Amino acid sequence: MKENQYPIGKYEPQSYSAEQFKKWLIDIETLPQKMEYALQNLDAAQIQTPYREGGWTLNQLVHHIADSHMNAYIRFKLGLTEINPTIKSYEEQLWATMADTTEQPINISLTIIHALHKRWVSVLKNITQQEWDRTIVHSATQQQMTLWYLLGMYAWHSRHHLAHITTLKENKGWS
Repeated sequence: MKENQYPIGKYEPQSYSAEQFKKWLIDIETLPQKMEYALQNLDAAQIQTPYREGGWTLNQLVHHIADSHMNAYIRFKLGLTEINPTIKSYEEQLWATMADTTEQPINISLTIIHALHKRWVSVLKNITQQEWDRTIVHSATQQQMTLWYLLGMYAWHSRHHLAHITTLKENKGWS
């Protein structure tokens, strides 16, 4: 089902505005608490449930968010300190099957997400309007992206995966 794959729709880039920045910053800033709340009281079997047929388990999803947002944080710092750097892609599907994902409980990655987002938000709050136009190049696609585009993409990514958790809970009738 496509709605389970993209429960909030696909990412749609937005033009720069102070109002949009506030909204996206809130998405990044509040994700750790919202994830923790969404996962509260789920048992081990529920954590091992895929959010959709053929999708990752909630366990893999939480570890993926930590991996993805670590990469995002580094991408922003590279974009702010280098001229048009090439950022490395990574094999998300393979990372989701590695021992740190399969053997570690989600609280390990939730702790990373909490700490990482504190640091990331600090960086984001101090980017000037001109710096949002700084660019990075994705190594796999050769796509050049502004930091503004990245902010929107990761704000969407935060809401997207949170919706995977909350939609699964709703569909299963889990409180």
